[in-house]
Amino acid sequence: MLEELKEEEIVNKIGGRFKLSTLIQKRLVQLNQGSRALVSVDTHDKMSIVLQEIVQDKIFLNMENEVETVEDLDAIVAASEAPELDPSDL
Repeated sequence: MLEELKEEEIVNKIGGRFKLSTLIQKRLVQLNQGSRALVSVDTHDKMSIVLQEIVQDKIFLNMENEVETVEDLDAIVAASEAPELDPSDL
């Protein structure tokens, strides 16, 4: 059923079993509160959805041990990029 959890690769990807269990638990809470899934899978099993999100690098824990999505990270990077400067404005 949850073959992904038997692999050490997923544990190493997240940084250990404690972080993996924290990420799974927090993401399950988000899904139960109505967050949308970030992957397309033919199941309504939320645990399988979370594991696929991890395997596909869609979610991770930030430095505060909060769930971040790749979409959130992309938005932060885009907002922090320097604006384009036109040399004629100088």
